[in-house]
Amino acid sequence: MPAQPPLRVIQWATGAVGSYALQSVITRPEFELCGVLVYDPDKVGLDAGPLVGRPETGVLCTDDVDAVLATEADCVLHMPLPAAYCGGDYSTDLRTVCDLLASGKNVITTTGFIYPQVYGPAVVERLESACRAGGTSVHGTGINPGFMSDLLPLALSGLSSRLDHIFVRESSDFVGHPSRQIVMDLIGFGRAPKDYAVAVRPFRNVQRALFSESVQLVAGALGVRLDEVEESDEYDLATEEFQIAAGTILPGTVCASHWVFSGLIRGRPFMTVECVYKSDAAKVRRWPAPGFAVHIEGRPQMTLTVDEVSHGLAGAAAHAVNSIAAVCAAPPGIRTLLDLPPVTGRGTVRLA
Repeated sequence: MPAQPPLRVIQWATGAVGSYALQSVITRPEFELCGVLVYDPDKVGLDAGPLVGRPETGVLCTDDVDAVLATEADCVLHMPLPAAYCGGDYSTDLRTVCDLLASGKNVITTTGFIYPQVYGPAVVERLESACRAGGTSVHGTGINPGFMSDLLPLALSGLSSRLDHIFVRESSDFVGHPSRQIVMDLIGFGRAPKDYAVAVRPFRNVQRALFSESVQLVAGALGVRLDEVEESDEYDLATEEFQIAAGTILPGTVCASHWVFSGLIRGRPFMTVECVYKSDAAKVRRWPAPGFAVHIEGRPQMTLTVDEVSHGLAGAAAHAVNSIAAVCAAPPGIRTLLDLPPVTGRGTVRLA
């Protein structure tokens, strides 16, 4: 039986997550890198390989969106920061994703699109129309949301005879996160309290949208109709000066934040997602230590904990890359994690 030709993949953005994805695409034989879209002018014209510590690939980075749209490819790994982080809104990413889909490329994105149905029939029809035009599929993914707060709870629900409440907690340590733009500018670490509320507004909007999609996906899969998804957040202040990879945290500035997203039915939570972000877990004692937990209240009671995910950005990238084959093989349309076979690390195993 003849070997299948490699899937042609375009990497869209090479930030913290995109760089991990680009490494995987370059090194895995089932993929052929055929394009790289970058936002940093200093990266334009550079070979994609050395950009992520790999040998030259012959594929040069570009900031020309029209050139990328004209490139023949099976899939685009769409991994920029959500447009709402940068002063835009959901419609900006929606337009880009639809253009890619209509050009004949499947899209896997980390900007949302986990459950676009929450935005109403107009958004769904726009995506489906682009998929029909290009004969393509779109899939939103990541690690949380995209795995921890939706895939794992649904997997555990298969052991339940009764579900009363689903609780998911993520606690993340940003001490080694390299991006000042994300850690300091967007999440708001290192900001004085008087500046924090205004500065973090774009991040709050994206968080609310992402986790609303995730919570609604889980509820919908379980046949539950939520009345609303409620969000609340608070922050903690540093008591000493310390350094993290993204910069300096000064005393009296924000060093951690705590977010809660609750899917409500008649005012009572059916699903709750708690997110704790710490600039340095060794310096911030408030709130739980880094790791993930999923707790199912019902019959039976269940708790699953993941004590550590050492490279969360790599995990988010890997989940997207490992989805490529399934998304390319899927029928055209919006493909949530409910529509695809379980994603595994098949093809990535390396024995010593």
